[in-house]
Amino acid sequence: MMLLTKANLEALPPLGSQDGKGEDAVAQVKFFAPWTSWTWWASEYDPATRTFFGLVEGLETELGYFTLDELESIKGPGGLRVERDLWFKPVPMRELHKNR
Repeated sequence: MMLLTKANLEALPPLGSQDGKGEDAVAQVKFFAPWTSWTWWASEYDPATRTFFGLVEGLETELGYFTLDELESIKGPGGLRVERDLWFKPVPMRELHKNR
């Protein structure tokens, strides 16, 4: 599966552009590892460095940076890979916190 489409790239604002928005920052893309509970929501992206900023839910839930290279390198049992949620609709970060 292609983790980023042209539409995703157009929707993701540049890194740092949502500074100060707090929970009003909008998560544009959701990635998940289907064999674990790890989930990544991207709110910003730098195509030059392939770096996202967003919410990561894994061992802990925290805001931070992660890269497309990292997501593409993760391999699960039976060759499973990180996937993009095809049905995810952009939402403010506060909505993601409500669901936890």
